[in-house]
Amino acid sequence: MGRHGSGTGRGNLERSRARKTVRRALIGLLVVAVVAAGVVGGGVVYRAKKHADDLEALVPPQPAAVTYAPQLAAIDPTGPQGAPTARGVAAEIAAPLRNRDLGQFTGIITDAATGSVLWQRGQAQPRTPASTTKLLTSTAALLTLPPDQRITTTVVAGADPGTAVIVGAGDPTLTTLPAGKDGLFPGAARISDLAQQLRGKGIERIQVDTSLFTGDQMAQGWDRADIAGGDIAPIQALTADSGRVDPAKDESPRSPQPALAVGKALAAGLGLPASSVTDGTAPAGAQVLAKVTSAPLTDRLRQLMVLSDNVAAQQVGMEVAAATGEERSITGAARAVLKVLQGKGFDVTGVTLHDTNGLSVDDRIPAAVLDEVITAAAGPDHPQLRPLLDYLPIAGATGTLSDRYTTANRAGAGYVRAKTGSLSGVSTLAGYVSDDDGRILTFTLMSSGTPVDVARPAMDAITTALKGCGCR
Repeated sequence: MGRHGSGTGRGNLERSRARKTVRRALIGLLVVAVVAAGVVGGGVVYRAKKHADDLEALVPPQPAAVTYAPQLAAIDPTGPQGAPTARGVAAEIAAPLRNRDLGQFTGIITDAATGSVLWQRGQAQPRTPASTTKLLTSTAALLTLPPDQRITTTVVAGADPGTAVIVGAGDPTLTTLPAGKDGLFPGAARISDLAQQLRGKGIERIQVDTSLFTGDQMAQGWDRADIAGGDIAPIQALTADSGRVDPAKDESPRSPQPALAVGKALAAGLGLPASSVTDGTAPAGAQVLAKVTSAPLTDRLRQLMVLSDNVAAQQVGMEVAAATGEERSITGAARAVLKVLQGKGFDVTGVTLHDTNGLSVDDRIPAAVLDEVITAAAGPDHPQLRPLLDYLPIAGATGTLSDRYTTANRAGAGYVRAKTGSLSGVSTLAGYVSDDDGRILTFTLMSSGTPVDVARPAMDAITTALKGCGCR
């Protein structure tokens, strides 16, 4: 016990002495610091300030603010290394051309700067074009219609008191979505705006007038199963959201009665029952009670190309028909598109159109015709067609190319721009790509006889090869 206590005592004593030594040292340092501060406090501040000034002198002056001044610079059409050659193109695409997934395959590749054909296979053969037909429709629209053309949908007083007639003017982008919610067609006119203008005017019944369009509402080569499938709606002068049942979904089923659906949407906005909506005709010279206006043509063309919207493309064909003196019918629109292209010097040999959207399995267009249109848009002779290049979907990024070039053929993502076309056993692709030397190469590729999901990557591989090509 004594040893234990003695040991403990020595330990406590050593710790006590250590604490005293440390305490004395700290007090001494504190005294020195206080004295130093009292004697030379001003000097400490002075030295700190001088040190800061010295550091400030070493800091470079703040650079001028960066400003963003975007400009468009023309691409040298000759390219830095000279023109591509047919031999160079053939060598670059030889491997992807051997892919059997291409099926029965035709196509053409052109140097946009010179119009020289660099590669071709069966380019004059009329083939099923699918949605690449929309290139011809959009071209005819740009050559015929004002870029700011809008469509005005009106509601007029009916023949009977309390009746209003909504008059179809051919604007399929008219939307049932409420204000503040954009659907597939940004900038579209709204049925809710028509309802707002009609409130308080004693409207009890709604009639829908579709008399602007004539002829059949379905084209030769269309399948009525595609209405429920979401590809088409009967073509009527009064349509909302391109006939979609769900205006927010691109692949929504379409309405078999689009005009009545519009009338019911307007009735709902006025608190009227669906039974208050019937077909009708606007009286001549009737008072306009309400009206809304579509987005300009340039916006609508971009939307129909990116979405590959069949109803919207067919309705633009109706606008071309009206501008060229053709009847506003499906067949009249097809005649009008070909009339415009021929009148502007395009060779439409071998073209057969039953619609202006490409949904008809009976449509035929040679690859050379599609390529001529794209090359014209990229060349110097038709500047009014330049917007067509900007309407094309971007590989791996937008529209119908958003899910392509994302795993395979990634080198083409962001560089290839093209209009797609797909039907059962048919896959087409028409557009342009800038090669490694900055040359613009246009292309039209048309495949049939193999499944679409097999043919697409095979064609994408060809355009990706062109992206990495100097091709000399």
